Amino acid sequence: MAKIGFIGMGNMGTAILLGALKEFSKEELIFSAKTPETKRRIYDRTGVEYTDSNAECANRCKYLILAVKPQFYEEVIKGIRYMLTPEHVIISLAPGRTIEQLKRNLGSDKRIVRVMPNTPAMIGEGMSGISCNKEELSEIEIQTLEKIFKACGRAEFIDERLMDAAVCASGSSPAFVYMFIEALADSAVRYGMPRKQAYVFAAQAVRGAASMVLETGEHPGALKDSVCSPAGTTIAGVAALEEYGMRSAVLKASEAVYQKCTKM
Repeated sequence: MAKIGFIGMGNMGTAILLGALKEFSKEELIFSAKTPETKRRIYDRTGVEYTDSNAECANRCKYLILAVKPQFYEEVIKGIRYMLTPEHVIISLAPGRTIEQLKRNLGSDKRIVRVMPNTPAMIGEGMSGISCNKEELSEIEIQTLEKIFKACGRAEFIDERLMDAAVCASGSSPAFVYMFIEALADSAVRYGMPRKQAYVFAAQAVRGAASMVLETGEHPGALKDSVCSPAGTTIAGVAALEEYGMRSAVLKASEAVYQKCTKM
């Protein structure tokens, strides 16, 4: 019997599987995917065994990660419901679906974990929010959850009420950051820098700034202040961002994400 099973091998499922291979042997993993082509491609890349059906995958593991697209979620749940036992730890990556809702679909005796990862997990730089009733899990099971998702980057346990906020802060926000990098690169191209080089300068600046926040523990405002010399170039740019509503735009984007989560 495998330890960890995956249903769904899209970008996120594949990213978490590749991360798990850093901490678990391929013999401890198993997966199912929608098409034979995907199954063969992932097997050739990883050597991880796959199954003929989602139900078989669920039956052959303890930790089951549901990494399926929202439009296929109900179909998948229906197909595996009667294979799941109270011994399973069922890990849902679906935004907007609460533990209570999942228990109604799968059974009140099932142990459900919600996780909100993000796409940088594909390169081992993800951020995952994990929510569960820790009283339902053993210490070893909790440690295993941490091990799976920290293999893809960083992971923290949060209250389920904060899961939609995690979508705002890390789940959807990489798209906003990519837009910011693109805009920074456009500004450099505008003044003569080749586009390919402009993306490197802009992306590395964002990466370095993010690392400064994480590694120094300094407040982002204090780090911003340290770059802003009196009457200098940076404070002029900061003033322009404030004038044109950068903070307001980000808050509005997050509000849109949050409202969408509550309606899913």
